[in-house]
Amino acid sequence: MITNLIKLVAFPMVNLKKYNGELRHFGLILTFFLLFSCAEQKYYVTKIEGKDFAITNKNNSNEEIDLYIKPYREHIDSDLNTPISFAPETLDKSGKYQSSIGNLLADITLQRGNTIFSAREKKQLDVCLLNNGGIRSIISKGNITLKTAFEIMPFENTSIVIALKGEQILEMLNYFIAENKPHPLSGIKFTISKSNIPINISIQGKPLDKDRIYYVITSDYLANGGDKMDFFKKGIEKYDIDYKLRNILIDYIKETKTITSSRDQRIIVE
Repeated sequence: MITNLIKLVAFPMVNLKKYNGELRHFGLILTFFLLFSCAEQKYYVTKIEGKDFAITNKNNSNEEIDLYIKPYREHIDSDLNTPISFAPETLDKSGKYQSSIGNLLADITLQRGNTIFSAREKKQLDVCLLNNGGIRSIISKGNITLKTAFEIMPFENTSIVIALKGEQILEMLNYFIAENKPHPLSGIKFTISKSNIPINISIQGKPLDKDRIYYVITSDYLANGGDKMDFFKKGIEKYDIDYKLRNILIDYIKETKTITSSRDQRIIVE
């Protein structure tokens, strides 16, 4: 295209003697214009500018902002406060070594986490251990809403699977006894002896095997040694199943019309 245009402009220039000097200059200028106008242009960012706008009471700016976000706030509030399940009794985190809400959270985390873990890794989860301090509210008797889940678990913790040797399972149980708190626990049962050590340990109904690898699901916070659970840092493998603990609870609430907690005895004291 450029060549043809140049020919069209250059061809009359063979007889330029017939024209005056101004026309000759015009032809040259037009030729160079066509050449450079068809060339690829590249642009570069040389400067970015920004300005700060203070939010004050001037011109009723707060009211304007409130009016702007009001429809979104009302929509979110409606979703969060719509009843989606029911609890026939209150579930809280009180108790010596077990709690009603702790049993529930540990059980559903183990069950729902195993669905993903087994599909991805072709392995089965054995135990779930969470922390009592991570539970920030209760499930009150009556209607349950999504807001309940956010109140119980306001943090963005995700579920992590740690592969622990049998020796670390013993460390985990000794930690549990020393803490003397109802940390949510599922998949394992044991007895606290009179000398305050774990005995009669069974995992998924089978005696503890010190030479076996067990897969324990917990939170990312605890997996990194949070609450001084250093035994997790001794894990030989770590898997992030990308499933937030809160979302596990939300999904369970959405699919279960009546929320109850298992009352089975997982920790026996001599």
